[in-house]
Amino acid sequence: MSNQANPAKTAITPRRDEDFPEWYQQVIRASEMAESSDVRGCMVIRPWGYGIWENMQRQLDAMFKATGHRNAYFPLFIPLSYLEREASHVEGFAKECAVVTHTRLEVNAEGKMVPASPLTEPLVVRPTSETIIGASYAKWVQSYRDLPILINQWANVVRWEMRPRIFLRTTEFLWQEGHTVHETEAEARQETKQMLDVYETFVRDHLAIPVFSGEKSESERFPGAVQTLCLEAMVQDRKAIQAGTSHFLGQNFARASGIQFQTRTGTQEFGWTTSWGMTTRLIGTVIMAHADDDGLVLPPRIAPVHIVILPITTKEETRARVLEAAQKLASELRALKYFDEPLKVEVDQRDIGGGLKNWEWIKKGVPLRVELGPRDLEAGTVALSRRDQPVKSKESLPVAELVRRAVEILNSIQENLRERVKQFRDEYTRVIDSKEEFYNFFTPKNSSKPEIHGGFALAHWNGSGEVEERIKNDLKVTIRVIPFDGSAEAGRCIFTGEPSLRRVVWGKAY
Repeated sequence: MSNQANPAKTAITPRRDEDFPEWYQQVIRASEMAESSDVRGCMVIRPWGYGIWENMQRQLDAMFKATGHRNAYFPLFIPLSYLEREASHVEGFAKECAVVTHTRLEVNAEGKMVPASPLTEPLVVRPTSETIIGASYAKWVQSYRDLPILINQWANVVRWEMRPRIFLRTTEFLWQEGHTVHETEAEARQETKQMLDVYETFVRDHLAIPVFSGEKSESERFPGAVQTLCLEAMVQDRKAIQAGTSHFLGQNFARASGIQFQTRTGTQEFGWTTSWGMTTRLIGTVIMAHADDDGLVLPPRIAPVHIVILPITTKEETRARVLEAAQKLASELRALKYFDEPLKVEVDQRDIGGGLKNWEWIKKGVPLRVELGPRDLEAGTVALSRRDQPVKSKESLPVAELVRRAVEILNSIQENLRERVKQFRDEYTRVIDSKEEFYNFFTPKNSSKPEIHGGFALAHWNGSGEVEERIKNDLKVTIRVIPFDGSAEAGRCIFTGEPSLRRVVWGKAY
């Protein structure tokens, strides 16, 4: 982030270090990913943003199917009585629920359209699907031979949002939700961890974002869950954002839904269930982790276009020859495979200035830009620019070398972005051993206009919900994750002095 007295002019204003929330909105606008809808709290995902989601969806879906899961679809509307069966679950979503109470519109005496026919039972627009899916599973499961059930659903959900922000918090958003039933507790717990591992692999290898993985504290768990596992990423304002969750639900939802089966010994037992999901919020995570002050920066694996070719056609007499060469190069590149898919190449033939074209693709975050003009044709070369490098940097390459090395260069960009985010996260992850240091770490120097500060703190905690709540009230800092890795070292809680079994990850979060 720039702290220069006279920073260079950038395509996005304000810069990240000036106003991170507004910078985020401007990156989305400049890259034409999405925009606010006329429906308050909802978004229109434009083709560029939806192309990213399609790639994420396709790649994750393949990973789900590789672990034995299949897709299905369940109703958007959930009878209110279904939610009432699981009180703790409902409590977690009650304030966010949208409720349908009428059908049919008719024109009243004033000429206005009004709801005409009350429903016998209100229907809740899907905030999550445990209850409606559980009703189906109760019909499908009779015996241990019917288990496990391993199903995923790609869908939209509605949670009424008071403070919307595109991709991060919207009233309607897209997601996937996996729901499984198992014969034993051990199998269900194994499923819960397996799916978190799938998410971690996807976020690390496809989105190029390293994460901390572990368990949520009791106060942060999914409503009704026995155990919630999650991933936490750090973005460029040093805040945490959840990047996937997996829940072990025990037998709670099975009891509420009546999911019972005959065991191998002939007795009746409730199933052991899990649920797990990720949303379009991950697109916002990608923006905040990788974008810079000139716009979006996309990891190649999820980019809608890998390479854009920009023909330089300022003279009419050379135009046809340059365009022909550009199309020939595009065909050669499209014949290559990048992670089992044809390379995605676009030739931008629009009749607008070359500088304007170039900046549009910079702001969209396309991994590679290739300029091809009359002089390049004579020399048999192209001018290559990588989006993970300064925007004005170019490299001249022979055409044959570009074709030969294109996939290698994309792999290099992917790895470079991941390493850059890891270094950033590591730089702002601190091992903290005193309350004073902890409070200083999470307190901005300028309280009226807080600068970017803090990060992740690895600190001992005594397991007390009261301590956790006090820190949340004082600093807006919460326990993001209780890590699985080598943090299980005995120590003393920095807030109470009481014994602590391990360090936990604290941070401010979205």
